[in-house]
Amino acid sequence: MSQKTNDFTKWYIDTIQKADLIDYTPVRGSIAFKPDGYEIWEHIKEEMDKRFKETGHRNAYFPMLIPESFFQKEKDHIEGFSPELPWVTEAAGEQLEERLALRPTSETMIGHLYSNWIKSYRDLPVLINQWANVFRWEKKTLPFIRTSEFLWQEGHTAHVDEEDARKETMQMLNVYKEVIEELLAIPVYDGQKTPSERFAGAVDTFSIEAMMKDGKAVQAGTSHYMGTKFAEAFDIKYLNKENKHTHVHTTSWGTSTRLIGSVIMVHGDEQGLVLPPRIAPTQVVLIPVGPWKKNPAILEKLDEIFAALKARGIRVRLDDSDQSPGFKFNEWELKGVPVRIELGPRDLENNQALMKARDADEKAAVSLESVVENTQKELETMQTRLFEKAKAFRSEHSHTHIDTMEQLQQHLAESEQNGQITGWVLAGWCGDDACEEGVKEETKFTTRNIPFNPPATKNTCLHCGKEAKHTVWFARAY
Repeated sequence: MSQKTNDFTKWYIDTIQKADLIDYTPVRGSIAFKPDGYEIWEHIKEEMDKRFKETGHRNAYFPMLIPESFFQKEKDHIEGFSPELPWVTEAAGEQLEERLALRPTSETMIGHLYSNWIKSYRDLPVLINQWANVFRWEKKTLPFIRTSEFLWQEGHTAHVDEEDARKETMQMLNVYKEVIEELLAIPVYDGQKTPSERFAGAVDTFSIEAMMKDGKAVQAGTSHYMGTKFAEAFDIKYLNKENKHTHVHTTSWGTSTRLIGSVIMVHGDEQGLVLPPRIAPTQVVLIPVGPWKKNPAILEKLDEIFAALKARGIRVRLDDSDQSPGFKFNEWELKGVPVRIELGPRDLENNQALMKARDADEKAAVSLESVVENTQKELETMQTRLFEKAKAFRSEHSHTHIDTMEQLQQHLAESEQNGQITGWVLAGWCGDDACEEGVKEETKFTTRNIPFNPPATKNTCLHCGKEAKHTVWFARAY
């Protein structure tokens, strides 16, 4: 897999298509999720939903259509989303009195409704999450990573004060980090967004950022402390214990199906898709080899293994199609199935099966008595192995020695000349928007976040050389 960006994008799209995850539709930037693609999302959703509920949140659903007047109530919000909003202007053959936006996010609708639902401190906190589709009319699209319509979850909570709301904001960021690292095997840097990268209308935005195999960044999840901005705009007040009306403090937080794209970009290889076992639609595929049709005992043994694996909760498929073993091996590797088990006449005689992990070069012989236990162990081992590989890759391409624009430009020139990826740069920032914009204009590197636990502390600004107020990750991003 070439590290050049244009080749990487081609590899990415080819991988998605060969793995049969999506199909394109006639609507620009809109994709159809095929069963394997959607099931990956289901496994992510299942784990996140479980953790949301463990922290006291409940699911609800809100309308997709939002009146234009709602956006006008919070000026920063409408300015942030206005270029991406698709509008409904006509229904039943008649012009609507007011334009309706297809939701880019639901703060405004939820703010309107919370103003009716919240009356007293006894009603707080309100801890609600929504699983939904949203629309942002992107100029440049890429399956999963950036599409006109995508699936996500958005949490929206209301609290008595700033302390409680900020505690919620950080709790949900930590939930995201745990799920993405433990389930998707993707290491992330958590930290605070700079003001220019802040969510439209938020007081503070926090994010987790992941490095792809081409060295670019993907914002994998965000959590926002909204202060009382939306509460004031939508008149969300409650009667406190002192019998006075006061505004609630709100939060919002979200992740989306761009996580599927991140999994592909982080773990994929020259052969195609590589899926972490915990989210793989099919975790194990069983394949009979050799003249197995002349030996019914082979299929009988595979049926037995199939039943035993399924009883352990493992998602397993048996491929007894008429295709050649080589075709099947290639097909299931393209789909990223974590473990393949082969059984032929000679294996049966030797009381063994051959096992191959998707990310391993060699097959291993395992006894038929221990094949179930070995499979379960290999799935767990591979999950850890993928995370460690991704972590090592990130470490190798995280540059902490670059302190000036001259050094950054030299690094970019050398990387381009040698066909290497540019990776991320940890550098100082004085806090001036002009310096942040200057880095972006000259290198296309944007600030990813101000990490909570940076691997080093920087004392001078990357762009102007003055004293740094923050140590920041800079990178090119999707």
